[in-house]
Formats: sequence, structure tokens, C-alpha cells
Amino acid sequence: MDVLSTALDTVAIGRWQFGITTVYHFLLVPLTIGLSLCVAIMQTFWYSTGKDVWLQATRFFGKLLLINFALGVATGIVQEFQFGMNWSEYSRYVGDIFGAPLAIEALLAFFLESTFLGLWIFGWGRISKGVHLLMIWLVTAGVNLSALWILAANSWMQHPVGTIFNPETGRAELDGVGGFFQLIINPVTWFAFGHVVTSAWLLTGTFIAGIAVWWMTRAARLGGEAGMKEAREIWRPITLFGLVVIIIGGLGTAGTGHFQGQEMVKLQPAKMAAAEGICVDTEGASFTIAMFGDCPTSVDGVQPTRIITVPGVASFMASNSFTAEAEGTIDIQARMVEMLNSNEVFVERYGDAAQYDFIPPQMPVFWSFRIMIGFAAFSALLALAALWTLRKDRIPTSVWLGRYAIFSIPMPFIAASAGWIFTEIGRQPWVVYPNMAALQNGDPLGNISQLTATGISTSVSAGQMLTTMTLFTLLYLALGVVWVWLMRRFIIEGIHPTSEESKKDPSAQALHFGY
Repeated sequence: MDVLSTALDTVAIGRWQFGITTVYHFLLVPLTIGLSLCVAIMQTFWYSTGKDVWLQATRFFGKLLLINFALGVATGIVQEFQFGMNWSEYSRYVGDIFGAPLAIEALLAFFLESTFLGLWIFGWGRISKGVHLLMIWLVTAGVNLSALWILAANSWMQHPVGTIFNPETGRAELDGVGGFFQLIINPVTWFAFGHVVTSAWLLTGTFIAGIAVWWMTRAARLGGEAGMKEAREIWRPITLFGLVVIIIGGLGTAGTGHFQGQEMVKLQPAKMAAAEGICVDTEGASFTIAMFGDCPTSVDGVQPTRIITVPGVASFMASNSFTAEAEGTIDIQARMVEMLNSNEVFVERYGDAAQYDFIPPQMPVFWSFRIMIGFAAFSALLALAALWTLRKDRIPTSVWLGRYAIFSIPMPFIAASAGWIFTEIGRQPWVVYPNMAALQNGDPLGNISQLTATGISTSVSAGQMLTTMTLFTLLYLALGVVWVWLMRRFIIEGIHPTSEESKKDPSAQALHFGY
């Protein structure tokens, strides 16, 4: 599709607009999830030990949390409106189900986190230390609940449950109270939640350790005796804290990602076949490091170019067996056409399934999957390098370690964004992916699905979408510049030792831009 035809295509522009705003917003989300927990743990350390380093760390990273939270709220509001405007046909079809978790997220989780965050900001020295500590833990609970409900809504799009199709209205409707509970216990929700939260820990650990390593090496190298004392007493404990978070988050991300991928092999086989570059059903399928070109539509077509393959690994990732059969795109397409043509509701709505390509865009899915994995490795390298240089109570002074620490900070942000892109592009051409088990078994739940092209609004023109997409992109770019500038400013400002006046007057501990 060329640039002009894309600019005149409402579906393409609608997808680009939602994709751009979502990726912008999701750059901020994992840091909020992870940093709220880490700040709560730091403050707990201070509360339980009385060590000044943890008070300083709480205040320092608390400022960065507030900046990130504010920008996250600003960038997230737009998405809510797009459902009712650009994607009004989608909202009309699934509003009864999709709206429920989003409403709960706004009314319960968001108000919980924002209310107690306000109390935490203004409560320094004004409420007891124990109650003040409780405020940040309630913020953490609210942030995680918010993520859970949003993922519940998204996971329903990936795997519909608890829903019935009303032929009179042509809409999907929640199947009573039982359907709502099915929405909550949807396995895709919990796999996604575990993976998002642990990857947020990995990202936040890299953020904390990256900043602390840079400051530690700089202070030790340039600050003389006082700098060495600052490096040892302040930045070394914070560095070790960040490295522990990286290790826990990294192991959790790898484990949850493995199990989530195996679940997706069953629920969205086309996504995983495209991610692995498997063209036909294959026993002992290889993992391909790099691939150029799509799988053909038939076994006689031109095969993609593969660079470095590891036998059996793709099958193992899918089923824990190096010799198991892995589904390929050509065979998946044929099976999807056969199943959908046997579903009367699909045929009535969309016609012959053979006219559609049910394999997602292969190169974006293939490469976003590898970017997600590959860029997370920078965090692992930071952890290994920093732990080695810190062994036997050493304080590193290497300028290269400090530079790499800063360089590593954006890498898990890129990995997390690539993971979200992989999840959403891999669902195409569906905006509501059919429940595969229900479709195979002739269950009425198999009637619930929607092609992306039919979810777009019929009353919003391509010109209007293109205009708003351009404006939102420029606005979000400006907000991104503000975010980077504020983060850089307060990171460079660093940690200042707690003054005697602050120790005597607790109200002086308040975050200084909180008013």
C-alpha cells in the first residue's frame, strides 16, 4: 500500500493513530508500575531501618515517579475517546463487555492510585510515618489493579470468554454475572498481567541501576574523598537494589513470557507461526535468528531467506518438546478458512472466508518478537557487569561502565514497546480474535469475533483521522520532550544529603515541586 492510498484509507489511518498513541503511552506505563513498587520498598527500608540512604532514595525516585505518572495520565486520556470516535463500530459491537473492565479501572483503580498519590505527596511530615508509608503501598496496589483491568479488557479481545452473540442486535453481550467472572479469570489476562508486571520490574531495575551506577562511578572518580564516601554510602546500596530488581524481573519476564507464548500457540496459532517464521506444519521446527521475506501462500511459493537456524528450539518454545509439531502459516490459513466457513454467523457477516488472509503481517511480527527479546539482554549485561565490578566491596570508577549504564536505560523501554506491538499486530486481521476452541467445537462462543476493517467508524473521514493523528503525534512528541527534559534535570540534580533542619522538621522532607 503506497503513501497516498494509506492516507485515504480510514482503517489504515485509524490503526496508525491508535498504534502511535498507544506506544507513546506504553513507554510510561511499565515505569509507573515498577517504580511505584520500588519507591514503596525503599520507603519501607527507611521506615524499618532508619537509614538515611533509603529516605534519600525514596525522595529522589519519588520525584521521577511523579513526573512519569503525570505524563502517563496525559497520554492515556486520548485512547478512551478513540473507542467512541474512530472505532465506534467496534464499541457498538463489544461495548457491553469491553466497557465493563475499563469502567472499573477508571472508577476504582485510577481513583485509588491518584487519591493516595496526592496524600503521599502532601503528607510528608503531616501524617505519621506509618500512615504515610501505607499511602505509597496503596498507590502501588492501585497502579497494579489499573494494569490488571486494562489487560482484562485487552485479553478479551485476544480470547473472548463469557460472551453471547445477540442475533437481534448483532452485538456481543456479557453472559450475565457468570460471564463477568469468566472475563476476570480469562487465562490470557493472568498470563499477560504476569508478563507485563515482571517486565516492568526489569525495566525499572535497569532505570534505577543505570542511574545509580552512573552516579556511583562519577562520584568515586571525580569527587575525591567526599565523592568516594557518597559512592559507597549512597549509590552502592541503591545500585545493588536496582540489580536485584533486574534479576527478579528478568527471571520473571523470561518465565512468564515462555508460558504466555505456549498459551498463544493454542489460542492464536497464526501469531506465533509468524513470530517463528514457520511456513508449514513442521516436526522439530527450528528457531530462526533472522529472516527476510514472508512465507508464501502455498508450498510451491518462494520461501523467505533465513539466516542462522537452531533446530528444534521453536518446537520446544511452543510445547517443551524439541520434536513436537509446530503449526505453519500456510496450514493455519487453510484450517481457518475451513472452520470459519462452517460458522453461519461469520459467513452471514463477512461472506466466504477464503477471500481473507488470516495471517498477520509477518515481518513486523517476526522482528518485533526478536527486538522484544534482544533489547532486554542489555539489562542482563548491565547486571553482570555491575555485579562483577562491585564484588568484594569494591567501588568501580570506570567511565565506560557509567556510560554503558546510561546507554542501557532506554533498551528495556524499546523491548517493552516491541512486545506490545507484537501482541497487537499479531492479532490482525482481527480486532476481536475468535475463540479457537469454541470455533472448533461449534460452541456459540465461536460466533464472537470481529475483523478490524469492520470496527472502524463509518462517519469519521480519513481526512479527519489523518488530521487528528498528525496533531496527536506532534502533541505527544512535545510531551515526550518535556518528559525527557524533566527526567534528565532531576537525575542530574542527584541526591543531596538530608540536612539537620530536615531531620528536625519532617515537613521539610516534602517533594519540593509538589506544591
